Amino acid sequence: MTLLKRLSFSCSLESSEGGLKERVAEMLSELDERGEIAITRNEGEAFRQFTNLMVFKLPVDSERGHATRLFEHEGCYVYSSELLNDLKILQKSLIAYGAKSVAFDDVNNAIRIVETFGFRLANLDIRQNSDFHDKAVEQLLKAAQYEETNFAEWDETKRVEFLTKELKTNRPFTSINAKLEGNAKAVLDCFRVVEQHIFQYGTEGIGSFIVSMTRSVSDLLVVYLLAREAGLTELTENGIACKVPVVPLLETIEDLENGTEILDGFLNHTFTKNTMDFLQKQYKWEIPVQQVMVGYSDSNKDGGIMASQWNLYKAQYKLAQVGVDNGVKIRFFHGKGGSISRGSGPTHYFIKALPYNAINGEIRLTEQGETIAQKYENKVNATYNLELLAANAMSKTILDKSSERHYHPLADIIEKLAANSKKHYENLLREDGFIPYFRQATPIDAIETSKIGSRPAKRTGANSLEDLRAIPWVFSWSQCRYHMTSWYGIGTTLHKLKTESPAEYDKFKEATKTDIFIRYVLTNVDTSLAATDEKIMAEYADLVEDQKIKEKFLNMFLSELKLTRDYLYDLLEENIENRRVNHYYSNKLRATVMVDLHKKQIALLKKWRQQKKDNDPDIADSQTKLMLSINAIASAMRNTG
Repeated sequence: MTLLKRLSFSCSLESSEGGLKERVAEMLSELDERGEIAITRNEGEAFRQFTNLMVFKLPVDSERGHATRLFEHEGCYVYSSELLNDLKILQKSLIAYGAKSVAFDDVNNAIRIVETFGFRLANLDIRQNSDFHDKAVEQLLKAAQYEETNFAEWDETKRVEFLTKELKTNRPFTSINAKLEGNAKAVLDCFRVVEQHIFQYGTEGIGSFIVSMTRSVSDLLVVYLLAREAGLTELTENGIACKVPVVPLLETIEDLENGTEILDGFLNHTFTKNTMDFLQKQYKWEIPVQQVMVGYSDSNKDGGIMASQWNLYKAQYKLAQVGVDNGVKIRFFHGKGGSISRGSGPTHYFIKALPYNAINGEIRLTEQGETIAQKYENKVNATYNLELLAANAMSKTILDKSSERHYHPLADIIEKLAANSKKHYENLLREDGFIPYFRQATPIDAIETSKIGSRPAKRTGANSLEDLRAIPWVFSWSQCRYHMTSWYGIGTTLHKLKTESPAEYDKFKEATKTDIFIRYVLTNVDTSLAATDEKIMAEYADLVEDQKIKEKFLNMFLSELKLTRDYLYDLLEENIENRRVNHYYSNKLRATVMVDLHKKQIALLKKWRQQKKDNDPDIADSQTKLMLSINAIASAMRNTG
C-alpha cells in the first residue's frame, strides 16, 4: 500500500514498457473477476494498476483495513518468487519511463522485504533428540517385521551399514495407513506435515531437521531414513536425495570433541553428497552449505564455563576446516541462551572471540525470551543490536579472509585450564550428597513444576543430573544467587596454574590485556561473580535438611567463590567497582530490593515442600505465589536459564 501511494504517474497501459503490458494481460487471465476489479482502479496510471493487480494476487485479505488473514484463491501467488518477479517487472518499466528514483528506492525496498521475508517471515526448523529417532526406527522395523529391531543397541558400524543399504532404495518400510507406535507415529506425523507443505508451497518456510544430541554419523543418517518414510526424498540423476537439510547439534563436550569425525563422515556419505547437490541447485548456492549447530548449555553443564568455551572454540576451528577440505561452506548456528552459563555476553565480544573462519560471511544464533525483550522490544534497541551483529560479523569475516589460518597462540595453557577446571567442576557434581544439596538448596523442584519452558525440565523423567536439561539447571542456581555454573572451578584451576607453572600463569595474565578470547571468557565470569551473593547463598543453604551436607557444600562453594574473586582481581588488577562501574552499580541497586524477594521465596519453598509431604489441599495457592517469586527474581536478575 505504501508503494501504491508513490506511483501516481500518468502513463497508460498501452504506452508502458519493460514487459509490464504483457504481464498485466497474464494477471487478468489468472484473476478473472478479481482482476477486472483491480484494473478498473486508477485508470491512466499503469504502474498503480499493475500494483493493484499484485495486491489482489496476494494470498491474504484484510478486514477493517488492518486485520490480515490467509486467503488463498484462484490466481493468487503461491510462491514469493512470483511476487518478486512482478516487482522486478515494475522496476524495469519504471526505469524505462524515467522514474528511476522510485524504481531504485521504493520498489527496491519492496524487493528487499520480499527477498528477506517472503511469505513466511521466518523458516521453521524441526528439532528432535537422536534417542527419540532411534526408538522411532526400532518401531518401524517392528512394524515391517524385521528380525532384528533393537536398532539403538547396534554398534556404529552395523548402524551405518544398515542405513547405507536402506538409503539406496526409495521404498518405505510401511504404508501410510500402517498403525505405528508412539515415537514412530510422532516423527512421521510431523514429517508428513512438512511433506504436505513442500508439496503445496515448496521448501519456502521450511528450515532444517536438527538432531539434538548428535553423537555419531548414524544419528544424522537416521533422519534421511525417516524422511524417506514420509515421502521427503526425491530421485535425482545422481541418486536419492532428501528435500530438507539435516543439521547436527553438538551439545556435550564429548560430542564437540567428536564433531570433526562426525561431520567429515556425514559429508562424505553418498546420500549426503546427493542431498548437497540437490539442495545447491534448489537454493542456488555457489557452493554447498552445511549448517552445524553448537550448544552452549549442555557443554557448560558438563564441565563448567572454561571447558565449555574452550571446547566450543576448538570444535568450530576444526569443523570450519572440515568444510574447507570438503568444498562445503559451514554455517554455524549458535545455540546461545540468555545467561552467561548458556553463552550470553556482549555480542561484539562474542563474535570477535570466535576462532578463524567460524563466521565466513554468515552467522546464526538463538535469542531467548528475556533477551528478545531487552534487545528488540523497541525499534531503536532492535536496530542497534542488529547493526552490532551485522557489523561485527562482517568485520570478523574480512579480517579472517585477509589473514592466514591461525590457532589460539596460548592453546596449550588454555587447554590445561579447561581440563583442570572441568575436573574440579565434575568432582563437585560427583561428591556424595551433592544431589540432595542441589535439590534442597535451590528451587529446582518448583521450577520443574512450572509451565514456562518450551520443553519439559527433564528429558525422560529420571531424577538425575544427566537427565535434567541445562536450562532449569542454570535457572535454579541463578534463582538462589549461586551462579556457580559460570564460575565454579575457575579459582582452583588458576591457583593450580600459578603454583605449578608460574611462568605460564604470568604469560596468561599478560594475555588478559590483549587476547580477545581470554578477555571474553573472563569478562563473562566477572559478570556472574558480580551477581553472586554469599549471604543469600547461605540462607538458601539453610533449606538443606542434613546439616553435614549443608556445611560441606556451602563451604566448598564459598571457598571456590573467594578463590575465583581473588584471582580475577589478580589478573585484571582492579576491583569490579572500578573496572566495570555501570555494571557494578546496576547490580548493587537491584540487590537492595531483591533481599526481601529471596526471603519470601525461601519461606514459600519451606511451606510448599511441607504441603507436598502432607498432601495439603491448599498447596495450589502456595504454588502460585512461589511461581510469582521465581518470575520476580528472574526479572530482577534479567535472565532465567
